[in-house]
Amino acid sequence: MKIEICGKSYHITTQNKSHITLLSSLFQIKKTQNRTLAFRSGCKSGVCGSCAVKINGVEKLACKTIINDNDIVEPLSNSIVLKDLVVDINNQDKFLKQSKAFLSKRSTISISKEDEKKIDIETNCVLCSSCFSSCPIYSVNDNFIGPFALARTFRYVEDTKEQDVKEKIDAIQTNGVWDCTLCGNCNMVCPAQIDIKGDIEKLRNKSAQFGYNNPNMGMGVDFGTQDFGFNPNGF
Repeated sequence: MKIEICGKSYHITTQNKSHITLLSSLFQIKKTQNRTLAFRSGCKSGVCGSCAVKINGVEKLACKTIINDNDIVEPLSNSIVLKDLVVDINNQDKFLKQSKAFLSKRSTISISKEDEKKIDIETNCVLCSSCFSSCPIYSVNDNFIGPFALARTFRYVEDTKEQDVKEKIDAIQTNGVWDCTLCGNCNMVCPAQIDIKGDIEKLRNKSAQFGYNNPNMGMGVDFGTQDFGFNPNGF
């Protein structure tokens, strides 16, 4: 079986080619063909999110993906490539801090199972950066807070223990909740199946409750007094 990694072809040897993960293949290549090949891995079971890469242009976890002949493997997009499949993930800390995606003012009230259920899915985010890589906004705005940070912000906005929700809503107004195009790429590549697009829409509703408006609404086009040669009234 042959796969391509960062533009270079490698042959994978296996007894059962239909049951070998990309991560196992990467370890095999590093051991037998290219000791300098750089990639990230951690838990090897889809929990840590560190092995995310692009396979045939789609973001996936290497440890959970069965490879096929002629697969093309590349590093994640929208990040600086440090070496081979390893990218700089410092933007994770930057955007999480910028969006106040953490518990900042804890309440002492008791929480129920229903309270926990409201944020259960978002809590499963493994910060793999797959959504960050798939997001088209970064091609025009590299200061965009991004899907994973907004989903994590929603998790704390909905957290019953958080007393200062307004602080988080205030933090995501610039380069944040209104800049998303709601294309849904993030939903398609999220290994935890978080509805990031839906979370962002809910954050927009929350923003409206705090008095914010979509700055992109009402931006009409001024055609001036130019005569386009057509009058819908017929005169």
